[in-house]
Amino acid sequence: MKQLFSPIRVGRYPLSNRLVMAPMTRSRAELDGTPHVSAATYYAQRADVGLIVTEGTQPSDDGQGYLTTPGIYTDAHVAGWQAVSTAVHAKGGHLFIQLMHAGRMSHPDNTHHHRQGVAPSAIAPGVPMFTAKGMQPIPEPRALTTEEIRQTVADFRFAARRAIEAGADGVEIHGANAYLVQQFFAPSANTRNDQYGGSIENRARFAIEVATAIAEEIGADRTGIRLSPGAKLWGIDEGPQGPALYRHLVAELDKLGLAYVHVMHQGDEPLLADIRRLWKGTLILNRPGRAREQIGADVVSGLAELEAYGQMVLANPDFVARLKTDAPMNDADHHTFFGGAARGYTDYPALSPAEV
Repeated sequence: MKQLFSPIRVGRYPLSNRLVMAPMTRSRAELDGTPHVSAATYYAQRADVGLIVTEGTQPSDDGQGYLTTPGIYTDAHVAGWQAVSTAVHAKGGHLFIQLMHAGRMSHPDNTHHHRQGVAPSAIAPGVPMFTAKGMQPIPEPRALTTEEIRQTVADFRFAARRAIEAGADGVEIHGANAYLVQQFFAPSANTRNDQYGGSIENRARFAIEVATAIAEEIGADRTGIRLSPGAKLWGIDEGPQGPALYRHLVAELDKLGLAYVHVMHQGDEPLLADIRRLWKGTLILNRPGRAREQIGADVVSGLAELEAYGQMVLANPDFVARLKTDAPMNDADHHTFFGGAARGYTDYPALSPAEV
């Protein structure tokens, strides 16, 4: 456990410990995508972790999938995130904004423009989504043209620059959890026959182009990416070539010298070992559902440099202090994960001074 609390440099930043707040959608932004004023309090409360990765943040109008998720491409968005980054930095923390394009995981009722979602191919995920009218089937998306793919890469680049203008320390590309980047990986979502479909090299191309563009724009040492190899969420199936695609992708990303790769691990231990071998830089590992007694095991073994936690940090604004003192953890209130006000967001209790 002691090794978890040792400092480490990630990209250009010295971090105080090896704990990461994993990105978690909270659906509390304003309707125009501006972070709510309470977001500054929420993130600053949790700034004792070495690195905060924010909730998924759309890089463009078409990148939005869910209700009241934040953006980072307008002046209002930048101002909202500036308040968040200022509050986190005042507490000594570091913050990367996660750039998330939802792709086909979108419903027109959830966006202000009410347009059809976009994706590698016109294939619906086959699952419902929450909207202001309740649960509705996600409609079939529109397949992006090659020119629109290039524009989407440019949107990611622009959003990364705006994130830095907002005071963020860097950005994390959301390449996981069935959203647009991972949709390009999966034959169940990508049946293209151009340079973005077919072979594993072609299906990995979009992710590499996004990472390259952002690294050029803000610096590779301020750019991370999150991957979820083998995750079968919302109709995503990477097929038998999935592990080979990730080996190719990680080897190509390694050439860029990014700040980190963040893996949400799904249980393929041989593939994880290969990712560790192919990726020479900093690896952040997130194991959903990890038991408390296993916290720190991946850092101690050398498998990862940092470990990411979601619900434990959500429910425990003093997560690091509770680990250090072996104090009990608050339980996360699942009913308040998405939407709402302070309850289940900024009102989780911290330890008293006498308990720390």
